[in-house]
Amino acid sequence: MFTILSSDPIAHLLGEWASSLTAGAILLRILLAFLLSAAIGCERSNKRHSAGLRTFILVALGSTAAMILDLYLHTLISSSFTLISAAAAIGVAIISTYSILFSSKSQIKGLTTAAGLWTSSVIGLASGAGLYTVALATFAAVYCCLSLLPTLEKYLKDRSNHFEIHLELRDKLDLQDFIATLRKLGMKIDDIESNPAYLNSGLAVFSISLTISGEELKRYKTHREIIEALSTLDYVSYIEELV
Repeated sequence: MFTILSSDPIAHLLGEWASSLTAGAILLRILLAFLLSAAIGCERSNKRHSAGLRTFILVALGSTAAMILDLYLHTLISSSFTLISAAAAIGVAIISTYSILFSSKSQIKGLTTAAGLWTSSVIGLASGAGLYTVALATFAAVYCCLSLLPTLEKYLKDRSNHFEIHLELRDKLDLQDFIATLRKLGMKIDDIESNPAYLNSGLAVFSISLTISGEELKRYKTHREIIEALSTLDYVSYIEELV
């Protein structure tokens, strides 16, 4: 039996076996990583994100196994390096980048999922190290962040004076009229970018960054209301806020 010095409250509560590399402790750590990552993966899958249940579980289990192997090598050959778990963390960071995508509307998608994958690997490392309290506390914070904070984030974004829109015009010559309308409403144009993904569609498509400068708009209008008003313009084929 290989004992690991641990000040983890849950490990002390469970007993000395939970802080040691016994068969029971190893199974507990793997099971804990499985359950916590499965909960996070279910939340992501429910919102139809690119990385779902199986991906999160595999990432956490790989990190857990890597940490257990490092601890075993540490007790076996007195190694002070955590090479396997470090390599696992780097590998997850590389994998996470593949969940970041650019949509046809010039939006970056998958950043939250990528961060969630990396955090899931950290939960796996904590679980593999026998730091049960760290794993559970991190899981609770991550789950709350993913499931509860989007509502608050949406509210804050809708009250912000800065936002970005995806705009489809029937003709590129209508852009000048659209810009004039924005300025009359009390909005400042920060940036305009033509979207090449719609080059042969017959539409003039743009991504426009805006700042609300008019006092009336700042006080009374939400982004949704502004976009609904702009969508009534004859030459606007489609418009939506980029989030």
